[in-house]
Amino acid sequence: MGTKKQEEKSKKMWTKVLAIVVGVLFVVLMVVSSLGSSWISSVASVKPGDVVVVDYTIKDAQGKPLVTTDAQVYKQAISSGSNILYSKQLTMTANQSAASSIYPVQVYSEDSGWSTQFALFGNEYSAISNGIVGMRVNGQKTIPLSENKPMTQVWSAEQLEAHNVNFSALRVGNILALGVSQNPDAAYSNSTSEYYMRLGEITNKTEGDITLDFSYPSVDVTVVSVNKASS
Repeated sequence: MGTKKQEEKSKKMWTKVLAIVVGVLFVVLMVVSSLGSSWISSVASVKPGDVVVVDYTIKDAQGKPLVTTDAQVYKQAISSGSNILYSKQLTMTANQSAASSIYPVQVYSEDSGWSTQFALFGNEYSAISNGIVGMRVNGQKTIPLSENKPMTQVWSAEQLEAHNVNFSALRVGNILALGVSQNPDAAYSNSTSEYYMRLGEITNKTEGDITLDFSYPSVDVTVVSVNKASS
């Protein structure tokens, strides 16, 4: 008789435990269903054709940030006296090349606010677009941009002084902000071509000129969101 009561008591206990487990499972299912399909995109990897929002930080050859979407990185650079631009996030289609030689990106600077557009070169945009394939939301990656190929220009002291740049004060390693255009003849004509800001590093200085390198070795990217391409 005691054994029978013990079995009944044990059965009731397992019934309660089972009810609790089912209840918890029901709650989990309700939570998952309330997320819809958004949780799927957060774990799925980026595929060609997906629309992806990314944070990014472009750095120079010494690893110093030049353009960033990271507010903390921007504030630290400004406080240390570095030249840096604060950028809006990039929204791009994965594995899709840029449609033109320059992809304008709205940026903020201490001098001009949000009125400036930074020139992300077409090959750099394409490198990022291709490099994010296979990444996931919150994933981070360093993507090569220039393949160690410098893009240099030589500027004479006269040219710089004409743009109100104090030649004598310039040093190797300084960063200069200059305008670039999709029209290579814009500087020598009366063209109304639009100009975009590009940051160049002084890599050499002589008595009469400087050499500016406009190439960027790499960019650090973080995937913020992924909108899956419709099948």
